[in-house]
Amino acid sequence: MRIEQKMLCFAYLRLSKEEAQKGESSSISNQRMIVENYCKQNGITLVREFIDDGYSGGNFNRPGFQHMMRELDKGLANTVITKDLSRLGRDMGESSYYAERFFPENGIRYIAIADNFDSENENIMAPFQFAMNEVYLRDGSRKVKDVLRTKRQEGLYCACPPYGYKKAERNKNQLVPDEMTAPIVKRIFVAAANGDSSRKIAQDLNNDGIIPPLKYRVLYRDEFSEKGAARASDLWNYTTVKRILKNRVYLGHTVLGKSKKASVKSNKKIAIPQENWVITENTHEALVCEDTFNRAHENMGKGTRNFQQYDHVRKSIFSGVAYCELCGHALCSCGTVYKGEREKYWYLSCINKRKDINEPCTGTRIRYADLIALIRDDLNSLISLSDKQIERIVAKVMKEENSEKAMLARKQRTEKLQGRLAVIDKIIPKLYVDNAEGRLDDDRLSSMVDDLQRESVQIRKELAELSDDAVQTSKSDNYKQFFELTKKYTHIDVLDRETLLTFIDRIEVGPKILPEGKVKASHRNSEFQQSIRIYYKFVGEMQEIAQKQ
Repeated sequence: MRIEQKMLCFAYLRLSKEEAQKGESSSISNQRMIVENYCKQNGITLVREFIDDGYSGGNFNRPGFQHMMRELDKGLANTVITKDLSRLGRDMGESSYYAERFFPENGIRYIAIADNFDSENENIMAPFQFAMNEVYLRDGSRKVKDVLRTKRQEGLYCACPPYGYKKAERNKNQLVPDEMTAPIVKRIFVAAANGDSSRKIAQDLNNDGIIPPLKYRVLYRDEFSEKGAARASDLWNYTTVKRILKNRVYLGHTVLGKSKKASVKSNKKIAIPQENWVITENTHEALVCEDTFNRAHENMGKGTRNFQQYDHVRKSIFSGVAYCELCGHALCSCGTVYKGEREKYWYLSCINKRKDINEPCTGTRIRYADLIALIRDDLNSLISLSDKQIERIVAKVMKEENSEKAMLARKQRTEKLQGRLAVIDKIIPKLYVDNAEGRLDDDRLSSMVDDLQRESVQIRKELAELSDDAVQTSKSDNYKQFFELTKKYTHIDVLDRETLLTFIDRIEVGPKILPEGKVKASHRNSEFQQSIRIYYKFVGEMQEIAQKQ
């Protein structure tokens, strides 16, 4: 084979963890030697090598490969060489795409030495070679699953050790207590068994400067990418504490098979039902006894499971209805008791305002009694409307719907949706062509077409709703339904949960806006404005109420 001179080459070397266990034949050093000798024999200038050591060929999201692609964009080489096609990748669709389409279309020559593949030549056997590489990938995945299944059935621990444990030095399938973190786990269980809540335990650990599990792994145990390490929080939170308290591994039992990969080519994991978990008892040293574990479990969630039975607990009717206008998180009950008064110091506050979370909301808060009074008064004003007043409201709404501004907005939205439909109609046939030519596998084709067809159905539905006749009919019917509800009531004296849900879908509470020069609203100085947006059943938001207290 004649190779032109002045070829500038990038060598790409890849080895998966499974292949590394099979000996030197596919090792990085062996690949490097083969590529270097080939370059010397054919007068090719080897500019640089890119390595992915320990990465599967099942996908192309590998750091070395992605780095090489960025360098190719800069024009630093015009050739890519691998030992064989499987080093490029084992995904049949993507490997074929890069070797037979992307590289040639971008003026890059691709050579796989052992498979006698050259993108400048006719490669009759290439489809079979790509297919066999994918068969190898799937067969390897099956063998790995078989090995893991056998280990699980024998009670061997074949996963990342949980917080509080580490792998034994002489047996990597055996858990032993981690002298650094095992005492922390014991402390958590004892505190929970003594009645401390998960939130209090987390706060105490933070106050004592204890490093949380993921941060501990980043700093002392496992290797993380820079992006992965950045996700590790410096603070404990109650969900981490609960996760530890629920884990039966601390009783000395091996619990595996809680999740699995979505497919051989995907890194996404999906949960497995608990009844299908593999549990083997008494496989390693327990950190807590059965009695402590059970008492911790009994206390966990006590404060939330039975709180409604106590008369002294404030029971909000706005759960799942009232939200923060700033961040969209729910508002929850909070407050205190002062000189025997409870109602006066009962508030709804944004749950995303806590200081122990990343990027907390600046928060919004409203007195519970004030919101009750506002909603009750607003509903009573709607209930008291006469038939003529209702007709005028509906007429006004229909007039606004028919205004030039509203019609222009509907027209622009319609044109945008129609444009997207046209694009979808062009994309789907191209996907089938790519599938027929081997650039897109059947599973991905099916998934992409299904997504596009679902989007198409939703667009056509919205287009039907945007038509002038549909808008008028829909609006009119919705208002008719809402005011039929109001006619069932004469007056609301006490606003309860059932009445609230009859009329209202959602309430959004904005932050307090203080007069100029004021820093904080107090009970003595309660001058402020606050936006309360009410979204009613069927009709949505009818008005924005500025509440001045």
